[in-house]
Amino acid sequence: MFDDFLAIGFKKIDFISTFASNTLTMSIEVQNISKNYGAQKALDNVSFSIKKGEIVGFLGPNGAGKSTLMKILTTYITSDSGKASVNDNDVVENQKAVQLSVGYLAEHNPLYLDLYVREYLSFNADVYKVSKSRIEEVIQLTGLSPESHKKISQLSKGYRQRVGLATALLHNPDVLILDEPTTGLDPNQLVEIRELIRNIGKDKTVFLSTHIMQEVEAICDRVIIINNGKIVTDKKLDKILAEEKEQVIEVEFDFKIEEEAIKKIPNLKSFVNTHDMTWELTFETTKDMRPAVFDFAHENGLKTLQLNQKNKNLEAVFREMTKK
Repeated sequence: MFDDFLAIGFKKIDFISTFASNTLTMSIEVQNISKNYGAQKALDNVSFSIKKGEIVGFLGPNGAGKSTLMKILTTYITSDSGKASVNDNDVVENQKAVQLSVGYLAEHNPLYLDLYVREYLSFNADVYKVSKSRIEEVIQLTGLSPESHKKISQLSKGYRQRVGLATALLHNPDVLILDEPTTGLDPNQLVEIRELIRNIGKDKTVFLSTHIMQEVEAICDRVIIINNGKIVTDKKLDKILAEEKEQVIEVEFDFKIEEEAIKKIPNLKSFVNTHDMTWELTFETTKDMRPAVFDFAHENGLKTLQLNQKNKNLEAVFREMTKK
């Protein structure tokens, strides 16, 4: 009987430890969050959760509610209803703990332009009460070393973003919340910051808002799309793309043709004359339609100078999800 009692006790301990480990695997929990600005409903009963170590892209048109939700998660503003937590810390009841758990890069990246890079990071290190040795660590981590002797006002947009990321990483947070981190960067800077975020994401949870779909495809393994304050999709990126039923083909003929002729191609959903004799054709089928386009060209006395099946991309899915 005593052995039975012990067995029951151990089972309870196992259950409690398993339950605890499961509940602690979530970095971000959002439950039924709503927020109004006067008559405008910015967030409408939004719910989702993000596991530790995930890199999640948060997408939506301008005004969809992305920045509002990020500000709620970082304790800048409060919701009208619902609950949210970061690392099991309620964003209202445990604001200080949330702030220590989160590294936040705001959309407009407010910086003191008259300070030197190390001077600015030193100021923020004092705010977070972290060792000054951490300054050199984040400078190395974010690739700031070549410009770290300069005033922030002398830096390019790309290096200013690096200063913002370095500041967000100073206190070594578990969660990074990045609102449009690559806005205004040139192609080279964009690639550099993208690689930096990908590397940081190996050790931290990253919640990333952006309008650049290629960025999400390159960095994120999961996508949440919000439209008019409501979540319209929340899935793994590969699953979203696998579910896409449309096919896009780019074809260049050797002669100009009329739209009426193009319409005769079977299964054609839409078409765009992108340049001179080049057309982008969208089909409502997963069947490879390149042979049909080739046959169409042959039957109409045309030659195909190029015929490419374009990859399904997130941008097409985004347009479909948010067009209403």
